[in-house]
Amino acid sequence: MVTLLALIVLAILFDWNWFRRPLERYISGKTERVFRISDLDVSLSLTPTIRMREVFFGNPDWSKEEAMARIEKLEFSVSLRDLPDKILVPRVALTRPDLLFERLKDERKNWKLGEPSDTSPSKLRISTLSVDHGRLRYIDHGEPFQIEIQGSTFDPASQAKVKDADAPPRNVRYSTQYAFKGKYHDATFSGTALTGEVLSFQESGVPFPVKGNLVAGTTKLEVEGTVADAADISAIDTRLRIEGQTLANLYPFLLLPLPASPPYQLQGHLVLKGNRYTMEDLRGKIGSTDVTGTGAYVEKEPRPLLTAKLHSKLLNMADLGPMVGIETKATGGKPRLSQAETRSRPAAAAKHKAVNPNHILPSGSFDGSRLQKIDAEVTLDATKLIVPEALPLESLRASLRLYDAMLELKPVEFGFAGGAIVSHIRLDAREPTIRSDVQINLQRVRLDRLMPKQKRIAQAAGFVGGTLQLKGTGNSIADAAAKADGRIVLTIANGRISNLIDAATSLHGGKVLQLLVGGDREIAVNCGGVAFDVKQGRGVATLLVVDTEQTQIVGGGGFDLARETFDVTVAPRPKQPGILSLRTPVRLFGTFKEPDFELEKGPLVARAGGALALAATVPLAALLPLLETGPGLETNCASVQRQVAPAAKQAKTPRKRR
Repeated sequence: MVTLLALIVLAILFDWNWFRRPLERYISGKTERVFRISDLDVSLSLTPTIRMREVFFGNPDWSKEEAMARIEKLEFSVSLRDLPDKILVPRVALTRPDLLFERLKDERKNWKLGEPSDTSPSKLRISTLSVDHGRLRYIDHGEPFQIEIQGSTFDPASQAKVKDADAPPRNVRYSTQYAFKGKYHDATFSGTALTGEVLSFQESGVPFPVKGNLVAGTTKLEVEGTVADAADISAIDTRLRIEGQTLANLYPFLLLPLPASPPYQLQGHLVLKGNRYTMEDLRGKIGSTDVTGTGAYVEKEPRPLLTAKLHSKLLNMADLGPMVGIETKATGGKPRLSQAETRSRPAAAAKHKAVNPNHILPSGSFDGSRLQKIDAEVTLDATKLIVPEALPLESLRASLRLYDAMLELKPVEFGFAGGAIVSHIRLDAREPTIRSDVQINLQRVRLDRLMPKQKRIAQAAGFVGGTLQLKGTGNSIADAAAKADGRIVLTIANGRISNLIDAATSLHGGKVLQLLVGGDREIAVNCGGVAFDVKQGRGVATLLVVDTEQTQIVGGGGFDLARETFDVTVAPRPKQPGILSLRTPVRLFGTFKEPDFELEKGPLVARAGGALALAATVPLAALLPLLETGPGLETNCASVQRQVAPAAKQAKTPRKRR
């Protein structure tokens, strides 16, 4: 009985502060850091609750800051059942805390409670956290990344002031506000978040409500929903809205090699389950192009996997220009920042100055190292296209596959003039300089869709086919083209063209006058073919011939993809006698951006000189040099067809309808 009474008296009079000094000395010695408290109290159970006041916990020697933690009041519980495998803290409540967490490049962390040099995984697990008027800073010297968070509680009744009138009603109450700002590499960000009183922190799986926004440069993010485990997020179920000047600027935050783009605005339903993020009900605009679809991001080794299925009812082709470095009117004559320049504005400005304004091949550079960090499978379907300069493009279907830094676009198919342009593109980014392999097939393109529609000109008919096969190296389309090797081939199948155009092409003035008075008609194209061999960006014509019932047109020349220039001469050879025929070669030359043409002066001057000499003696005889006797030659179409066999196959290949 005396013993029992003594225990009761001890329990009543017991003061946990008797253990305060021994506890301070033990923790200070064990961690080699200063630890102080002004008051200690414990509520005993299988999950005891410990309360401390005026807590000071020092930093390890390698930190420049004196304290890791200064806390006015600390209350936490510990699960005795989980010791010694891990230190499970079901709940932590902080009043006016000032906390600093640091991680060095060598993986040392100041929150490790063991030896300062210990880099093994921490045994500490915190399930829930509540904060009343506090500050938390996290500095990662390895990324580099830093963030500062100010947290404060408020009366839940005040949430009506921040309620979104357009949002559906939710059975949640916000009672804590966090304001944060930070820096990731060279990108700064800031924002606010509203949450409930308690946050799940680690390995709990318990969702808590969150509503917040983030601003990083020109990028803005809004989110509302639930998140589980703030320190190491285990679940997400939120509505998300994001907008910005270019998708490429998201790379420092998401490590996704997204392309440069026009300004965008997207929203959707973001869900995280396990290691899989899904974006459902994705919709919005990139430039003036509408986008809908779904996407997923899976964290896995050796690289994460991004998948997406995107659709557009009306795609503006001008919006795709910045993605490959093309200058458009929307960009004010300057391409958007390319992938290689999204971390440095000065570098982007220097790049803009270096771009030759007379060139049209896209010069925006791609950062190949970004393709080494992720795998991807993406499809895009566009029902209708808005096309600059009235090109006869009709629709788009594209499929992208990226694995182990090998990117394949197979296919990229445009509906074009009743046929299709089908491209297979392969980029190898395993080395600093990207290797490209491009094959483009022009399939059964209708000639009548390519020719201008005028009442005086009979409409052409038939199909055009072609193949382009080029291999090159370079981190932009312009660089790769300048070093490309390969072949370009075009041909016509079952062709018919305007008799008026044929006469004008052969410079047959008398025939043109006759057709303008008597009417135009279609004439058959016996065969036609163009072939260029390309070496180090320079193309040389190995075949250039078009043969009709009345005219044979032959030519030669070449182009330079590095300088973006061309110089081709075509010579018309009428097959039948006629009057007012100049029969002189035509030279086509200039840059891709500013083409030009001229009549070769030698044959033309010879005929004009002969006409003037005869006119001095017999006026009517002045017409004799302008009479065309016609060579009477026929083109060996069998030989032409053999040389353009790949293109001929494409001319006859019907487009697959989806």
